[in-house]
Amino acid sequence: MTRYTRITGTGSYLPPRRVSNADLVADLATRGIESSDEWIVERTGIRARHFIDEGSEASDLALQASLQALQAAGRQVADVDLIVVATSTPDMVFPSTATILQRKLSEHAQAQGLPGAAGGAAFDVQAVCSGFIYALTVADALIRTGSARCALVLGAEVFSRLLDFNDRGTCVLFGDGAGAVLLEACEHDGSGPALLASDLHADGRHTGILCVPGSLSGGLVRGAPLLRMDGQAVFKLAVGVLEEAARAVLAKAGIEAAAVDWLIPHQANIRIMQGTARKLKLGMDKVIVTVHEHGNTSAASIPLALDHGVRSGQVRPGQLLLLEGVGGGFTWGAVLLRF
Repeated sequence: MTRYTRITGTGSYLPPRRVSNADLVADLATRGIESSDEWIVERTGIRARHFIDEGSEASDLALQASLQALQAAGRQVADVDLIVVATSTPDMVFPSTATILQRKLSEHAQAQGLPGAAGGAAFDVQAVCSGFIYALTVADALIRTGSARCALVLGAEVFSRLLDFNDRGTCVLFGDGAGAVLLEACEHDGSGPALLASDLHADGRHTGILCVPGSLSGGLVRGAPLLRMDGQAVFKLAVGVLEEAARAVLAKAGIEAAAVDWLIPHQANIRIMQGTARKLKLGMDKVIVTVHEHGNTSAASIPLALDHGVRSGQVRPGQLLLLEGVGGGFTWGAVLLRF
């Protein structure tokens, strides 16, 4: 028997404040910037997104998503011996959002008279919108080698704090949220639920097409701390590399694209999602779509979409899922798993 990993629970959380296109258009108008619901929907497929309130952080979103995933898996906080958080919007420079989440999970458990999660490894992964694919792959490797048995893997983002609301080309795209999965060790012949293959890539030559070119120095911000994006360059690269990564994981697993039950892509733009599905000869009826209500939540978008698919009854046990993401760096990757 071979040691595999499988997803045993999923969870997600969106901040309560829903911002519709109409809300955002009205705000832009006060700044003298023209836009419309029709313009945003036609170019992106987005109708609304959720923004976090002041006083809350990425770890707060991650906590709620984690508790849902643990409940779905029938596990307690003390069962978790690894936490990997994919985020580009951490609570602070350091320590990691994962360690802050570990503390908050322990406090939640102890308030109920249960043991906490202290002692297991906890760290962040930074690959922007590909972050959850990277984090899932890293956690899978650690479990397969025996370094952990039960991992919380999350994407958690508060991109609203990185947006330039004078740039209508980017501020309409992004939202906040968190998604989580509980990944556990299992042993079988590979025919049951398991993560089957993964494929990760990066090309630093394209750093400048999607970035937040700022940093801290001497207590001051150095550079520009707001998001910058060359939309056409990102679109051109994204569709091609997503197809390559998808075909790579299918080839590694010896499975044809036609066997995929659900494509769960990074929810960046409906046109990118449609283009990738078309290249794989998959109908949009096989694609989980949440971008219309969530916007682009970066590393959180894939686990948010996965949890939506599970809780809506679309994703069912035994189905074959293809997860894929692309983001700043330039990074991209895919994971194939049987749920």
